[in-house]
Amino acid sequence: MRRHQSRSPDTFRTAFIGCGATAQAHDRDRTTAIGSEHMDTRLVDHPAFRLVGHAARVPLIHQGVNPHIRQHITALPAEEHLRLKALGNAEPSGLLAVSDDLDPDYTEGSELTYLHGVAVSPDTPVPGDLDIIDVPAGRWVVIRIAGPYPQTLQKTWATAAAEWLPSNPWRLRPGPEIVAVLESANGFSTAARELWLPVEPA
Repeated sequence: MRRHQSRSPDTFRTAFIGCGATAQAHDRDRTTAIGSEHMDTRLVDHPAFRLVGHAARVPLIHQGVNPHIRQHITALPAEEHLRLKALGNAEPSGLLAVSDDLDPDYTEGSELTYLHGVAVSPDTPVPGDLDIIDVPAGRWVVIRIAGPYPQTLQKTWATAAAEWLPSNPWRLRPGPEIVAVLESANGFSTAARELWLPVEPA
């Protein structure tokens, strides 16, 4: 898969402002107040890992459920989700929604690589029928999200772009953007999630 081009906070903000190995924590979890929003964020220094699963090229859609991604996921048999979960052995844990090869300007309708899969250590044997994204070591901002999906995720993404990044000494760096689904007894649509964004010093 091709390497990302650099993306500035301005292009990230423009795209989403209208959308209504063991990791080591770099500093303590904290809740950041941004205007009327409170964001539960932490910074993580993460060693190299791999994202493995089933990938597809899909168009970028800023608001609402992406039907192309939904079709990609629902086409997988139930036992495949279980196989992926059993394979995962690295953070972010659990089943992951991965966006890679994003357009630098986040142009709506541009193509990206979407991967439904899990994170594994670099030395983990990977079945030949799975796609692989190699992720180098680096720093991530991890934002915890709870609420209706995908509206809460899209709102948090927009807030991070428009306010969190400009008010903190970090900027986006090349790398996939990951959403980890945390365990929840209330169903998938309201499950808590973590948004992992690759960052570097601004």
